[in-house]
Amino acid sequence: MKAIVIAAPGGPEQLVLREVPTPSPSKGEVRVRVRASAVNRADLLQRMGVYPAPADSPQDVPGLELAGTVDALGEGVTRLAVGDRVFGLVGGGAYAEYVTAHERTLARMPAGLAWSAAAAIPEAFITAYDAMVTQAHLASGETVLVSAVGSGVGTAAVQIARAIGAVAIGTSRTQDKLGRATALGMRHGLTVGKDGKFADAVRKLTGGTGVDVVLELVGGAYVEESIACMAQRGRLVLVGLLAGPRADADLGAILRKRLEVRGTVLRARPLEEKILAAQTFERHIVPLIATGALVAIVDKTFPLADAAAAHAHVASNDGFGKTVLEVDGP
Repeated sequence: MKAIVIAAPGGPEQLVLREVPTPSPSKGEVRVRVRASAVNRADLLQRMGVYPAPADSPQDVPGLELAGTVDALGEGVTRLAVGDRVFGLVGGGAYAEYVTAHERTLARMPAGLAWSAAAAIPEAFITAYDAMVTQAHLASGETVLVSAVGSGVGTAAVQIARAIGAVAIGTSRTQDKLGRATALGMRHGLTVGKDGKFADAVRKLTGGTGVDVVLELVGGAYVEESIACMAQRGRLVLVGLLAGPRADADLGAILRKRLEVRGTVLRARPLEEKILAAQTFERHIVPLIATGALVAIVDKTFPLADAAAAHAHVASNDGFGKTVLEVDGP
């Protein structure tokens, strides 16, 4: 099969299209003929050699999410059948014509959903729902602050907040992305300037109360500002570190407000936790996708062979939503 291989740690030019062995499904697994795979920040880090894939995933073929058709079944598979259209997350290897995955980590696609749209959904919506709702217990009537609201996870988060009756405040460095996020359900948008400050503006928007939940996708100095604008007993979930892994946090504020601060990842979780996240996705998110209440935000698509250009586009931070690789073939 054809796959994008990381020839050596480095820049986008290290992504090359090669012929590699086609995988066979193990017990409980299915093989999926991949039709599309979205590009994630984790893929860029893996390419640079600073974020290796889990031990049970291909080390030199990136790709965390996919949409495609089941084409082979491993021993004991009962939930899926050959021909099923599925989408979901894997530990790696989705920049390829075929990939294997445990059958319970995949969900059936709603009818009529395009491959590129389906591939743009799993990582963004599972991450946003898991962090905001499952872990931070965001509820109707509460307010959530979403940093980097124009990212894939950010665009999913504001839609989920709207769907459950919560109020979303988003931050971005460009007014254009705020305008587009407003159309997705964001209630208030704030442009973050070079000083990186936004806490005072958030407190003003909330009448001085602060936000109940922070979906922190940026990290770095944003964490200090996020803590400063949180309400009593607020919950912050750290998902991304685009601004760096260090922050000057006000521990006194965490104590006084009785805040919860936690970090989260999906890729490194054990199989049973990945299955639980996939089941939550299928039960709570996929039905809303089927009705159109939640939609995939595809910024740009590239052929699989142009993975290097896709990585460069994501690294530019110019996009809104997800960048998708389309896989050709019969």
